[in-house]
Amino acid sequence: MPPRRRHQSKGKRALNEAARLADRLQQAGYTKRDIARIIDRDPSLVSQFYTKNKGAAFVPALQEVLTAIEAGGIADLPELTAIAARHITRRTTASGTRARVRGKAVLITPTGTGTGRVAAQAISSGSTRLRPLIAEAARLGLRLAFTVRLAKTGYLHPSGSRTDSPGIRRDVIQRGDHSEERSYGSAQTGGFDARDFARRVDATGGDITAAVHQWLVETGRIHPDAHILHLEVRTWRPRQR
Repeated sequence: MPPRRRHQSKGKRALNEAARLADRLQQAGYTKRDIARIIDRDPSLVSQFYTKNKGAAFVPALQEVLTAIEAGGIADLPELTAIAARHITRRTTASGTRARVRGKAVLITPTGTGTGRVAAQAISSGSTRLRPLIAEAARLGLRLAFTVRLAKTGYLHPSGSRTDSPGIRRDVIQRGDHSEERSYGSAQTGGFDARDFARRVDATGGDITAAVHQWLVETGRIHPDAHILHLEVRTWRPRQR
């Protein structure tokens, strides 16, 4: 009896255009995380260009970004993000209507109240989902505050220290994983100017996690090697004097 012919494994699937463009950007020195910032999406989507054949909607934007880099010599991430934004359009359904997508930040109400939270995966990718919330708060001249969660050993001051967060009545929240949540800024203490905070975010190339971490280190609140585990940003309209 002749031996059975073994199933021939399929060759490696060819990359789609979005993945090919992403490869060219990486060859130019940009990481997948940088590419995600440029198209204002989570880095997991960039990985799905390769694994799930996604990214067709971003091809025009990526092509324009590559042209700007290769022909125009533009390297600044915020500038590349602005170029990409002009060429990203919402995908359509089979009937031709615009497809629904998840919102990236909670809507800011007429009173200026807005809240955005990120954790784990979003934290590691720079918390970029909060960027629209912060940008809109800056545009409206709002105040903001934030809450972070770190390992207890990441903080420089003991729990409840007024040096760490003066005037904040909200108790420190202890977590079972040996981490703590602490709040910085409030309506009672005046909080922070959203425009100043937005400038900090711009200075880190849109990395909100890095901007918050940098502020906490600069003001002597956490160790430089501490890692943020959870981040919440809250906004409100300042009281008229």
